[in-house]
Amino acid sequence: MRVAIPHQLGKAEARRRLQSRGHEIGSFMPGGIADVAVTWPSQDRMAMNVGAMGQQVAATVDIEEHQVWVDVQLPPALSFFGPVIQGAIEQQGRKLLK
Repeated sequence: MRVAIPHQLGKAEARRRLQSRGHEIGSFMPGGIADVAVTWPSQDRMAMNVGAMGQQVAATVDIEEHQVWVDVQLPPALSFFGPVIQGAIEQQGRKLLK
């Protein structure tokens, strides 16, 4: 699943906000608890591994000048919830960039 989150911050400011608030991602999961590991393989890419409800989800966030792309590898058990997860990514992504 690929989700675009538009912004008007510029690449550097979007990166700064994601770096400073990335620890909040776990609180966005149902129940507010998730094990989230975040790494920065490059300056403009954040990689995440999210463990919640017995599932592991890998995602990358690519930062561009006017949008952030979130690519999520949903396991088959969660693919049914794709539209709900996409909406949550859009909503919570905007909050992280706020």
